[in-house]
Amino acid sequence: MTPLSLNPLAKVFLPEGGDFTKALQKTTHLGIGAHQDDLEFMAYEGIQTCYQKNDLWFSGVILTDGRGSSRSGLYRDWTDNQIAAERIKEQEQAATVGQYACLAQLGYRSSDVKNSQDPSLQKDLVTILSQTKPQVVYLHNPADKHDTHVASFIHCIHALREIPKPHRPRRVLGCEVWRSLDWLVDNDKILMNVSGFPDLAAQLNAIFQTQIAGGKNYPQGITGRRLANATFHQSHQPDKASAIQWAMDLTPLILNDSLDIAEFTAQYLDRFRCDVLQRLSRFTPPQ
Repeated sequence: MTPLSLNPLAKVFLPEGGDFTKALQKTTHLGIGAHQDDLEFMAYEGIQTCYQKNDLWFSGVILTDGRGSSRSGLYRDWTDNQIAAERIKEQEQAATVGQYACLAQLGYRSSDVKNSQDPSLQKDLVTILSQTKPQVVYLHNPADKHDTHVASFIHCIHALREIPKPHRPRRVLGCEVWRSLDWLVDNDKILMNVSGFPDLAAQLNAIFQTQIAGGKNYPQGITGRRLANATFHQSHQPDKASAIQWAMDLTPLILNDSLDIAEFTAQYLDRFRCDVLQRLSRFTPPQ
């Protein structure tokens, strides 16, 4: 049983012990990811901002149970139950290392997350958001290419829209995971400088051995993306950060509940298309 009315399969973890509700209430930065390891890869800005602070606290929510993950090597013959238990343990280790206020792993299957007709997940998210009232929320972005990530994002936006407007976060960011956001035009990019505590970042990225041993070199991939973002940010200026992650500003979606999610996303695509075509036209000789 969890301290709040959540999915019966949910597991909550408090790295420093104490009361779960109080840990939620002191949360200032909240990351909501589909899978174990998503938070550390996409919401590191929030983790580093709160690390070793007494007045800022990062908390995490993981929607799925980890059963559908790929596995090879040491984990090749592990059952779904075994791999799920190990992934939950890895995520709890990350919460301890990152000094999270609390961690809620809601225990849904990916198929549940992708079922837009089931209200259970959204209700759990409303419960958590109502308790935390965070200043900043990190989500998957709507242009991600992983179906479960996109479904998670949509559940989160609908849940945020159920929160009374005075209690909604000041900022909601859509982050990179299964698609980089370097294609955004510069005016649309939210720069997250994730240069802080590089040893902490490396340690967090390396925790998820069930996935790394399964053939995914996430530590190098995540580090490489952050470095590439920093290096290729400005062509005529020296780098101002050693690691950058890009995000979309999703705050308009919770300021205006009638704003259509697909149309909002299409505007980013349209601006990118216009930017490319305008640059080509400037240097194309007249016919």
